[in-house]
Amino acid sequence: MYRTHTCGELRGADAGKTVTLAGWVQKVRNLGAMTFIDIRDRYGITQLVADERAGEELKNTAAHLGREYVIQAVGRVVERAAKNPAMETGDIEVVLESLRVLNVAQTPPFTIEDNSDGGDELRMKYRYLDLRRNPLKKALALRHRMAQLIRNYLDANGFLEIETPCLIKSTPEGARDFVVPSRMNPGEFYALPQSPQQFKQLLMVAGYDRYFQIVRCFRDEDLRADRQPEFTQIDCEMSFVDREDVLGMFEGLAKDLFRKVLNLEFPEAFPRMSYADAMEYYGSDKPDIRFGMRFADVTEAVQGKGFGVFDSAEYVGAICADGCAGYTRKQLDELTEFVKRPQVGAKGMVYVRCEADGHYKSSVDKFYGQEDLQRIAEKTGAKAGDLILILSGPKKQTLTALGELRLEMGTRLGLRSKDRFAPLWVVDFPLLEWDDEAQRFFAMHHPFTSPKTEDLPLFDTDPGAMRANAYDFVVNGVEVGGGSIRIFDSQVQHKMFSVLGFTPEEAEKQFGFLMNAFRFGAPPHGGIAFGFDRWCALFGGADSIRDYIAFPKNNSGRDVMTDSPSPISEAQLEELSIRVEKNEGEE
Repeated sequence: MYRTHTCGELRGADAGKTVTLAGWVQKVRNLGAMTFIDIRDRYGITQLVADERAGEELKNTAAHLGREYVIQAVGRVVERAAKNPAMETGDIEVVLESLRVLNVAQTPPFTIEDNSDGGDELRMKYRYLDLRRNPLKKALALRHRMAQLIRNYLDANGFLEIETPCLIKSTPEGARDFVVPSRMNPGEFYALPQSPQQFKQLLMVAGYDRYFQIVRCFRDEDLRADRQPEFTQIDCEMSFVDREDVLGMFEGLAKDLFRKVLNLEFPEAFPRMSYADAMEYYGSDKPDIRFGMRFADVTEAVQGKGFGVFDSAEYVGAICADGCAGYTRKQLDELTEFVKRPQVGAKGMVYVRCEADGHYKSSVDKFYGQEDLQRIAEKTGAKAGDLILILSGPKKQTLTALGELRLEMGTRLGLRSKDRFAPLWVVDFPLLEWDDEAQRFFAMHHPFTSPKTEDLPLFDTDPGAMRANAYDFVVNGVEVGGGSIRIFDSQVQHKMFSVLGFTPEEAEKQFGFLMNAFRFGAPPHGGIAFGFDRWCALFGGADSIRDYIAFPKNNSGRDVMTDSPSPISEAQLEELSIRVEKNEGEE
């Protein structure tokens, strides 16, 4: 055998055993009479010792070891004289009896340490080396454990794991599809699935009333920290259910993961918030409720006092930062510059200090007296020692900017600890979004989301006011999952397509197979999909999902390790009946 034990397995109780270890050289320390070698594998690190009793051949082999050499070591486990509590194997070491180099290694381009000296792009290029580091090993181990727990929970609740196709029909609603040319059908293309949405609905029609899949999905969209062009969903669907059934089932899944992965109990039901309230009081459809600072509408309280910025504003909103009345001019100027950033979008900020003596001091004292400022304080619930921050402008834009300011203040005040979790269901989203440029409605989620039953008459009178029977699962300001009760009635689905601007012919061309299936008896059904990579990163305390994916893409959607995407040969293009048009000036 190449090994009898792993490099993270041996403890004090193993003293006296002769063992065989195999792994990579982490470091070598040659102290003359003795040479210490740290050997590493996926499970940990063990210290090897070549002492004065080692033969010349063994000493010579040890002297010529380099970082990341692959070695096999045989020796006797002994208790260490100077124990190392920082290592799980720190109570023991292995006195070498033989040492064999299984494979030499070039010096790696960065150190294989917890805190590496390699930059992001370099580590992405040599991802197989980066994966040897402990932080990534822990991330992928967490991902594995969560996947097993999810499967166990869903299996115990009667769900079947069923695979759906990766080559499907392109239905250009939502994000852009990745397309795949068909050699056998020249000029025709498959798409890679953005999600298994239509197939899981077909499985409900087929009678498989509890389906799930931990599935790869693909979206050709601009990237950020929590997005990748290929990502993994926990995709779930149920038949003969309403919203309460779905939320109950998957709140149970979330609580099971919190309990078994993070040792956190949530005895009470997760809170619920309507989309309208989330936007009105937090400026986001995924509010972080680890802390307060709910918005206060102070429009009525501040208008009509001669301050043109407020008098002309559609909306004036405020947040109260507890205990921040002592903020310096420099700190307030920093916040003003923050809200002026393009990604925030405000033109400026007004502040009101609630002084300890009961008086108020603001940046607009010229226009507002003590009674006026007190009224603002009452609206926001501010008390002595607090700071009120106020933004104004078009309502939608100002709510968004105020939401960014709230998060910034939460971060500055240490209110967004990654060790604290605040789950939330956001419900009752708008069914449709109006696009001024396209002059048409788009589905806020997807075209198969059911309207709330009481809103069905609005199809014919005010479709923009319809609410979706949809729900998102939000944790700490991160949208972890989302789903809806689906349309299962053909007539309602045709109305939905009509409102979205599809002619009957277009709807038949793109979704005819699903509509045909509904004609054979579709049950009431609904489901949810969780972003698995995002959930793993959240539980791991990371801002980016990249470390929880073995081989991710960079921010440009490139795999710098394999250098893809890349051109293909003219012969391949010809076989696929594709011609690539070169830009002017290209050879």
